[in-house]
Amino acid sequence: MDARPATDGLTFRDATDADVNDLVALIESAYRGDSSRTGWTTEADILEGQRTDAAGVLEVIKAPDGALLTVERDGRIIACCQLEHRGDHAYFGMFAVSPALQGASLGKVIIAEAERRARDLWGATQMHMTVITVREDLIAWYERRGYRRTGRTTPFPYGEERFGIPQRDDLEFELLVKGL
Repeated sequence: MDARPATDGLTFRDATDADVNDLVALIESAYRGDSSRTGWTTEADILEGQRTDAAGVLEVIKAPDGALLTVERDGRIIACCQLEHRGDHAYFGMFAVSPALQGASLGKVIIAEAERRARDLWGATQMHMTVITVREDLIAWYERRGYRRTGRTTPFPYGEERFGIPQRDDLEFELLVKGL
């Protein structure tokens, strides 16, 4: 993928091995612990423990059919998202925006760039993602961006603490899809 400056002071580029620690810190701050409560994407009430680790982030960076799109402002990483080419569609995941910057329309800009890349670089006709079904506010945000619920669910990986420690027993993922 390409490094591309955006008109609003953002730079989009593929993550490198040197970014791993900063990306882990960003992702953890957006989803876990008290720092995540600054923003609105927190999972702190439904999951404890880690969201990801260095090995997980490095795996996404090294994936042959994907990238971890990194967003910088003034040379500092402020957001990221995973993009993976899966035939006629792309997968969108590991989306994190610094909690202090959430709610300022940054997410809309990033997801639009991710969709553009999936369409233009891979010829993807759809974007897929999975969201924890109890995250109704987050699902509603994606629906406002054109994603639709499919009703297709997969179980949460209970017992695999590298994805977090569930605080409830009704967690599952639902597939959301958008035509590109």
